[in-house]
Amino acid sequence: MVGEYVVSIAAKLRGLSSSQLVAIVFYGFAGILLLISLPLTSFPPHLGFLSIISLITAYSLLSKRAWGPWLVFILLVTNTVFSLYTLYYVGLSNVLVALSMLTYAGLTWIVTAIVLIKIKREKSLTLVS
Repeated sequence: MVGEYVVSIAAKLRGLSSSQLVAIVFYGFAGILLLISLPLTSFPPHLGFLSIISLITAYSLLSKRAWGPWLVFILLVTNTVFSLYTLYYVGLSNVLVALSMLTYAGLTWIVTAIVLIKIKREKSLTLVS
């Protein structure tokens, strides 16, 4: 039973481009990392929300759901607001948090651009053919 799921996931991963794989890994890793940080930060609900939405986005990109790009956009907005809000209140008092928030916001923008450019290319190719 477990072997069937492993084969199914491996077959799905073989059909993905490297840019899609980067996006799936980013959103999956960010979701897991935010879930791990929940007990360390006294269970703030916004971290739980971001982690669940990140994991759902990774799944939607893996299974190529039509609503995946909408979740990518929602995460772009929420992750940017979360990062800027944290940067504003932490400032440079905690350099590690500030650098991690800048990295998180930057990677969110880069991965969003990768996903949306890939989707635009696929749609333009289907219109031409």
